[in-house]
Amino acid sequence: MSVAFLLNGTPVRVEGEAPTRTLLDWLRDTRGLRGTKEGCNEGDCGACTVMVTDAEGSRALNACILFLPQLHGKAVRTVEGISGPKGEMHPVQAAMVSHHGSQCGFCTPGFVVSMAVAHLNGDTGHDDALAGNLCRCTGYAPIVRAAEAAAGEAVPEWMVADRAAVAGFAAGEAGVFRPADSDALAEWYLAHPDAVLVAGATDVGLWVTKQLRELKPVAFLGGVEDLKGIEVRGGQLHVGACVTISALREAVAERLPSFGEMLRRYASVQVRNAATIGGNIANGSPIGDGPPALIALGATLHLRRGDEMRSLPLEAFFLDYRKQDRRPGEFVAGVSFPERAPAFRCYKISKRFDQDISAVCGCFNVTIEAGVVTSARIAFGGMAGVPKRASAAEAALVGKVWTEATVEAAAEAMAGDFAPMTDMRASAGYRMLTAQNLLRRYFHDLNGVGVSVLEVSA
Repeated sequence: MSVAFLLNGTPVRVEGEAPTRTLLDWLRDTRGLRGTKEGCNEGDCGACTVMVTDAEGSRALNACILFLPQLHGKAVRTVEGISGPKGEMHPVQAAMVSHHGSQCGFCTPGFVVSMAVAHLNGDTGHDDALAGNLCRCTGYAPIVRAAEAAAGEAVPEWMVADRAAVAGFAAGEAGVFRPADSDALAEWYLAHPDAVLVAGATDVGLWVTKQLRELKPVAFLGGVEDLKGIEVRGGQLHVGACVTISALREAVAERLPSFGEMLRRYASVQVRNAATIGGNIANGSPIGDGPPALIALGATLHLRRGDEMRSLPLEAFFLDYRKQDRRPGEFVAGVSFPERAPAFRCYKISKRFDQDISAVCGCFNVTIEAGVVTSARIAFGGMAGVPKRASAAEAALVGKVWTEATVEAAAEAMAGDFAPMTDMRASAGYRMLTAQNLLRRYFHDLNGVGVSVLEVSA
């Protein structure tokens, strides 16, 4: 492997490392840059946050689940590079000091980087920007006050230098397989059907850091530009497999606001900036938040194997727990779904509001004409071994007058759709009752009753 990138403004080339060596380990063990901390080593705590800049802009990412080849041709800035070349403090660093935003200091470097990236990008949604950074001792109030105080300060020159530097940086070959388009990927994957495809590594990264698996061969998909597009064609959004959750959220925020709001609670900014919708689908997790929403929208999945393309309803892709209808050498190329769905709603239920895995995720899309339900698509995550439609509940709605009594009957019918499990997140009984209550919530939501915890107060 031979990977080149800019590190705190200086070109570096990494030779001879394993392609699944994480940036965090390399920074700390090889470069001695120990400001980037190892906390959870799975992308949850944000102590390892770094800034990565490429042609698409600057974003915060978790170094603990970021493989070195994913950085080829880009610029990385650690907490050591947030201050100026002569030791000048960045406005967020100065504000953290003046607002007493640090106690033990372990989490502080990650907070500083996240705040500096948000400051650079003009993002003043501080609660969202910092949701992926965990502080156990200071609490968030002084940190948020520091972010607010720094927001009006000018962006330091050294923070914008990476964008120009990346544009003129000649990285050369990476020494690992990094296809430039889906044609090259299709040809290679057909010849290497047992390979691991790495897009954002937000899930695959844990195979290495937690399961200690050795992955090979590996293909890094960060350069497959034709799988990063979002297009509107015939009332449908066509989303490439390598579109990040952050980009998807931006695309649906106005078109499908409930979907966009749910994606705001999808992990953290750092994870959303790396994770892709194709990876979220191909992973096949029964508690992934993307598939239930897409299934309720009637999404079509597009797969490619060599030169052959095929499409199928997304719900048909999930066969059993972690088992999908995907042939050897076949990969997710994209997904398409309606651009608009006025009655579409998503509800995510988790123990924490921010950055938590769903106990139940329910998504609803019911069409009502002249007071009668003419079609219904209801999908859940966390209720079965796969993301699954509530077929019996749907059947109990279609053809009936849209009333509370109809909804109650459909909620009872839902007991025939699922046999949920009990685990650390929720009991089977809680999941079933919650799923039924979400249908009731949907009824009131469509009738104009406030149902969001962000809007309803005692």
